[in-house]
Amino acid sequence: MKKFLILLVAAMMPLLAAAQAQITTKKIKISDFPEKTTKVVLTGNALYDAVLKEEIAARWRIAPYEFCTLQEFNELKSKNNNYFLITTKGQFKTEGEPGLQFLTLVKGGEAAENGINEMLEIVSLPIASAEDPSGRELTFLSAFITIIQQYTQDSIDHDLNAYIGLSNYTKNLAETRTMNILIADTDLDPQMSQSAKDLYLTGGVSTAEQDVVDKNMTDASENTIISYVAAPTNPKVGSYCYKMLINPQTYELYFFRKHRISAKYGAGFAEYDLRSIAMTRKEKKK
Repeated sequence: MKKFLILLVAAMMPLLAAAQAQITTKKIKISDFPEKTTKVVLTGNALYDAVLKEEIAARWRIAPYEFCTLQEFNELKSKNNNYFLITTKGQFKTEGEPGLQFLTLVKGGEAAENGINEMLEIVSLPIASAEDPSGRELTFLSAFITIIQQYTQDSIDHDLNAYIGLSNYTKNLAETRTMNILIADTDLDPQMSQSAKDLYLTGGVSTAEQDVVDKNMTDASENTIISYVAAPTNPKVGSYCYKMLINPQTYELYFFRKHRISAKYGAGFAEYDLRSIAMTRKEKKK
């Protein structure tokens, strides 16, 4: 979450992440997380909040939690009694307006009096377009909540995890080499050539319509890894997109990578992403 502006969805409050300056001490600073209450900040969007409440109740296991309003967040953020899970919007310096929506976990403290940008950020996971979320993020919200918890626990256990960030989980991609990888056709870079697709969409890696891929999430399909891409609704040069591969049974994250939208690369899995995936595969036995 470095180098771009974060905005609270409900109030568009600026938050400039400073994770790099906190990395060396993050493990110590968040060691009290399991004993503190995590305040889950509601957005005011009835549908989103309803799903968020349901998924938190079903899956939040790493620490005590309570729900709160944005007003309560503003009243409590400067105290070090709580952590906060907040739905935010992020704007990169190269963007004229926020392009992505994030699920962000931060720690309360006195520094918050100087602005939300001073709060210690544990993790920020891109989940949807900021301008016009498709609703697909609701299908994957259970996975997002699990990923945030796993990353937080890993960061408590090891400084290295906090230093590398979510991209560290891409190292586990080789574990999927005998599993099917299903990528939504809408999650592919629209600029990708057919020859690249023919070359890399083999050996258990394939594409399907988005609805088919999402059904694998709701059905918790076995032996399958599925794609998810968070990108602006109308990506422009200078915007960013994030690409993920997630296990729909365990919600483990096996791939996490971002790239800047450019004349060469559109939003979605690019040719070099498929090449990286292909390098970890082995031919399946018939």
